[in-house]
Amino acid sequence: MLLLVSPDSVEEALDCAKAADHLDIVDVKKPDEGSLGANFPWVIREIRDAVPADKPVSATVGDVPYKPGTVAQAALGAVVSGATYIKVGLYGCTTPEQGVDVMRAVVRAVKDHRPDALVVASGYADAHRVGCVNPLALPDIAARSGADAAMLDTAVKDGTRLFDHVPADACAEFVRRAHGSGLLAALAGSLAHADLGALTRMGTDIVGVRGAVCEGGDRNAGRIRPQLVAAFRAEMDRQAREHAVGVLAAD
Repeated sequence: MLLLVSPDSVEEALDCAKAADHLDIVDVKKPDEGSLGANFPWVIREIRDAVPADKPVSATVGDVPYKPGTVAQAALGAVVSGATYIKVGLYGCTTPEQGVDVMRAVVRAVKDHRPDALVVASGYADAHRVGCVNPLALPDIAARSGADAAMLDTAVKDGTRLFDHVPADACAEFVRRAHGSGLLAALAGSLAHADLGALTRMGTDIVGVRGAVCEGGDRNAGRIRPQLVAAFRAEMDRQAREHAVGVLAAD
């Protein structure tokens, strides 16, 4: 399971760089513009320069409307700026067909420029609160559009969490559907240490966090701290070891 950490500034990215041994992907977003708020192209470039070259940078392109052309241009901007994972929040898509329209445009824009970049179709566990596409439709949307990964996050950051809206068994089904289509499965949404056992057992490929590695657990007012990143990774590793032992014992 890969650990994706989301700084919102170059200063926080430098703190991520200090914890580079404990994380796998540095994710650029702008939380004050939404759950998957897009940051500026120059911030993506500066963060790319601030973290070790062997750590991939991902970038969100926003909680996007159903405007395939607009979103494709935004996605191209992110990959040109140095991101290798391009995350698209399908906030304004109310049907799977609309999601596929947007993601096909993004995939073409990104892959024409950089074929090895990874495109992530992101949905929302609390879709019922904002009127967007059903979260369990995301793996199919990603597969039909040629994306590389399907992701769930939460749209409304009000203290509720991923499993408050999509129970663990439904998240496991999301992961199964993604893997069945040859996709990576990523989960985020106010995740905490206590969630790592379930995330490990269901086979999650990427876990995304911000609040869990910020001072006071506050994704907005707190700042990412290297020691909190290290502690989160240590718990990930512990859960992975316990799961492996359990699998061996079952065999």
